[in-house]
Amino acid sequence: MRITIVVVGKIKEPYLAAGIGEYAKRLAPFCRLATIEVAEEKMPDNPSLAEKAAVLAKEGERILRAVRPGSHLTVLDLAGGQLSSEDFAARLAALALAGASDLTFVIGGAFGLAPAVAAAARERLSFSKMTFTHQMIRLLLLEQLYRAFKISRGEPYHW
Repeated sequence: MRITIVVVGKIKEPYLAAGIGEYAKRLAPFCRLATIEVAEEKMPDNPSLAEKAAVLAKEGERILRAVRPGSHLTVLDLAGGQLSSEDFAARLAALALAGASDLTFVIGGAFGLAPAVAAAARERLSFSKMTFTHQMIRLLLLEQLYRAFKISRGEPYHW
């Protein structure tokens, strides 16, 4: 299975970079993982609604260019549905069984996602009703992917 994570911006915190690196390494036996970082637009101080929309649209164009045609696109979005770790594992297994061997997950920037990106997605997923930084979500997604592969294989992960 090929999994691509398209993210807006770069990881700035060393502790997050270390965690992301660790889970990327752990995922290597289970999938071909790639991360594509698209440039984050500068947001003016006290932006108007039109300025916010323009920034999101520019980021959205970059995101959509990074998604391979035919890839199963899932966006991480506060408005998305929530799954337990077991349900997430079952969802990934069902996608694989249905022939979806190319998955793309999108994590927007600090100001969210352009409506065009959400509209292009086949699924919208929320990790919580709480708000997390987009950098933290990147680490949480990798951890949940790793956990899902372990669950699907019946291997112990967490007791």
